[in-house]
Amino acid sequence: MTTIQVQGVHHITIVGSTRQSAIDFWQGVLGMPFVLEQPNLGKPDENHLYFDPGDGRLLTVFTNESRTDARRDAPREIGCVEHLAFNVSRATFQQAPARLTARGIAFIQRDRGFMDSIYLHDPNGMKVELACYKFETPEGFRAVDVLMAAQRLRMERGDHHITDEHLADAIAQLLASRDRLER
Repeated sequence: MTTIQVQGVHHITIVGSTRQSAIDFWQGVLGMPFVLEQPNLGKPDENHLYFDPGDGRLLTVFTNESRTDARRDAPREIGCVEHLAFNVSRATFQQAPARLTARGIAFIQRDRGFMDSIYLHDPNGMKVELACYKFETPEGFRAVDVLMAAQRLRMERGDHHITDEHLADAIAQLLASRDRLER
C-alpha cells in the first residue's frame, strides 16, 4: 500500500468559547491577525474565526456566544491535543515573559536543549507554546535538516539530549556537505 504524502500543516481548528474571547487571545495576546469570519458550515450554531499564525497558514476557532471561557486545563488524555507550538523570533522570545506578566498571564519557561520554550494557556485551557530554536538554519537547508543531523550526532555519542554542541557540529556537517556539492 502506498502512503499518502502530506506536505505540511494546512490549518488547525480548536473549539473556543466566544468570538471576543478568541479575538482577545489569538490576536490581542499572540498577535495573530484576524483574517476572516463565517458560520461553521458543519454546525450552524457555531461561528468560524480564522487567524494567521505568521506563516500564511491558518489557525481557526469555532465559537458560540452561549459558551463561556472554560478557565481550566484542557484534557490531557489519549487522543487529546497536548499543546500547540508556535515559532517566535529570539527577540520576541526574550520580550515574551515581561509582556505576559504585564497582562497577568501565567507561564513557565523551559530549555529544551535545541530550543527554548514558554508555555501558557488560552482562556479555555489549551496549552500554547512559544518556541524559539537556538540556531539559525543555514541557507539552503531547513530547520528539520539541522535537527536530524544533531539527533544522529547525539545518538552516535550516546548523549541524553541534543545540546548546543550537537547543533553546532550538525550545522558544520551540513555546510561541509553543501560545499562538497557546489565544487
